[in-house]
This record gives sequence, C-alpha cells and structure tokens, in this order.
Amino acid sequence: MKPTKLFTAVWLASAAPLALACADAPPASIDIDANGYYSDANHSVIDPVLRARNIANTKPIEDFLGQVAKDANGQGDAACALAWLESWAGQKALLGKLSSEQSYYVRKWTLGGMALSYARVQASATPAQRQAIEGWFRTLADATIAHSEAKKGGRNNHYYWEGLAVTAVGGVTRERRYLDWGRKVFDHAMAQMAADGSLPAEMERGVKALHYQVYATVPLVMIASIQDLHDPKLDTLVRFTVAASADPSGIAKATGFEQERVGVRDVLTIYGRHEGKPQPAAGKPLWQPRLGGDLEVANPLEHLAAGKSQ
Repeated sequence: MKPTKLFTAVWLASAAPLALACADAPPASIDIDANGYYSDANHSVIDPVLRARNIANTKPIEDFLGQVAKDANGQGDAACALAWLESWAGQKALLGKLSSEQSYYVRKWTLGGMALSYARVQASATPAQRQAIEGWFRTLADATIAHSEAKKGGRNNHYYWEGLAVTAVGGVTRERRYLDWGRKVFDHAMAQMAADGSLPAEMERGVKALHYQVYATVPLVMIASIQDLHDPKLDTLVRFTVAASADPSGIAKATGFEQERVGVRDVLTIYGRHEGKPQPAAGKPLWQPRLGGDLEVANPLEHLAAGKSQ
C-alpha cells in the first residue's frame, strides 16, 4: 500500500533527530568559589592539591563556557548557545559571592569567552534574548570594571584580560563606554611595556616568565583587532614574544630562570589576520573557549586587514 502524503509528513516529523534538541542549561553558578594555587613568591610553582581543588570547584562554569563555545562555533546548534546564555542571564549567574581574587579571574575570563561566543550567534538571537543576554553582560562588565578600578598596585596580564572582556561586551552591545575602557587598558599595557617588547610584570614570574609574556599578549592582540588598533608598540610586543618563544635564552638570562617553552600560534593567528601578516602553519586545532572557541575562524568582532577574509 502506497503511503499517503499525510502519513509521510507525520512519519518524517516523528523521525526528526531528537539529538538536535537542546539539552537544558545546567543550574546557573551564582557564586564563584575559586582559589589560587601557586606556592612561591613568583607565582610560578603550582601546588597540585590546590590546583585540583580549583579545577573541581570551577568545573561547572568551565563546562558551561565550553558547551556554549561549541554550539556557537557550529559543533552544535546556535539556538542552544543562545538558550543557555539566556538561562544563565535570567538567573543572574556569576553575580553572587566571589570567594577570592581567583574568583574574579574566573568571572572575567568567562565573561570574555561568553561575549566572543555570543558574537558568533548574535544575529540569530530574538529581541528578548538580546535584551536578557546583553543586559547581563553589561552588569558583568560593570562589575569587572568596578573591581578592577578598586584594585591597588601593579597591573599585569589579568588587567589585560579584564580589558578584553569589557571590550568584547562593548563589541556586542555597541556601547562606547566599554570600548573606551578596553582602550584604556590597551594603552596602559603599551605604556608599561619595556623598549624591547617585554612586559615587566610578566618577567617577574620566574620559570613562567615566557608563559605569562605570551599569555598577556593574547588579549592585547585581540583587543587591537576588535578595536581596529594599529600600534607600533604592539608590533614590538609581538616581535619580542614570538622571538622569545623560538629562543627563550634571552628571557632565561634576564630572569635567571630556565624557561618553559610556549607556542605562539594563537598570537600569530589573531595578530596576523588583523595586520595582514602570513598565518602560522597549521597544527592542532586552536580551541580556546575563553576566546570564543575556534581561533582559526575570525570572530565577527575582529577587524581583518584589507582584502583579507575568512
């Protein structure tokens, strides 16, 4: 017996892949209970027990950010990324009690990653989703700025990651005040950089000086791309960082510590497409949820060099 059109339509609807349905967002993390895990004065030696505790306590937040990035980058459904962000926005996630300075680090990393992932799917958001998610991002950005401005003492890579988080919020909300604050952070970093391109606060990190030089450079090149900045000092910073990665002996001599080798493909990828420089050779996927997922696919907020596109 030949199936009717109605039967065929009903069968196709019932056979639709259930796997495509979005899983419910996990309960929002309102409070953040994180802890530092370095055991020496240079913050270069990791205490494995403290590190394990921190990973366990922040896993729900990292898992949330990772899944949003996957969905926003096409490994799932963009609608799922938006639904999860809307869910946490409605519960005022990450706006409760923060147990330590490390908790503030986690919040700013998460905010930057969420905003950069959201930029990839923002065009698909409903007006209600935009209002909820972007309003939440503004509140988190304001809290990030308030905490940062209240801090005393030196500024290091954490300040630059705060600048990136607030810049990314400015990018998705189109609010000048957030972009201006991110630009202030960028300018401060360029002003404190040594003439050779090294960042003094990162050079104080003992065996991890090179690691933190690279880690500090990443948010700065992303801020530059989002804000469409071209600065000779940034060029110097990148040259120094790339050269030190290839040959850490100069940093080892300057700091008195042998250096752990660190790759710079993420730096070269972001900086290169903004400045029209050759891209680094392909390797393992450049996947960083704190930077919006797949770094080899330009974020919609980035400004690419003229004639360059992805």
